Amino acid sequence: MRPPLPPFDFESAKLKVRVAENAWNTRDPEKVAQAYTEDSVWRNRDEFLTGHAEIIDFLKRKWSTENGYALRKDLWTFTEDRIAVRFQYEWHDDAGQWHRSYGNELWEFAPDGRMSRREASINDVPIAESDRRIFGPRTPEEDTAPLPLR
Repeated sequence: MRPPLPPFDFESAKLKVRVAENAWNTRDPEKVAQAYTEDSVWRNRDEFLTGHAEIIDFLKRKWSTENGYALRKDLWTFTEDRIAVRFQYEWHDDAGQWHRSYGNELWEFAPDGRMSRREASINDVPIAESDRRIFGPRTPEEDTAPLPLR
């Protein structure tokens, strides 16, 4: 079981988003994959994945190139078994160029609380290192602050 479980209310949907953010910030593909059903279906940018093995492989590739990855997710809306989020994360490439990636995700959950479907649309914007604002897991001060638009 992966609490919180559907059906979601406002508080449990917010908690589910924060649990996901915390897991992704570990940058541990095996840990992150545990939150998905064995046959989970993903669309991430232009890639289509199915199942734990493909998810783990994707995350290993992702975090081997997105250095210094740090993520923030915000609840956008929810239903009994679906959640929509918007997110931003920052990372740098091997040349040291920083990027902020903006996106939206649509999530669908199995009754046991694991995600059975994830669809992500993401855009990357080069930023100066001095423009960074995401430096790791959320601090208590950031806990209720919404993500800025830029």
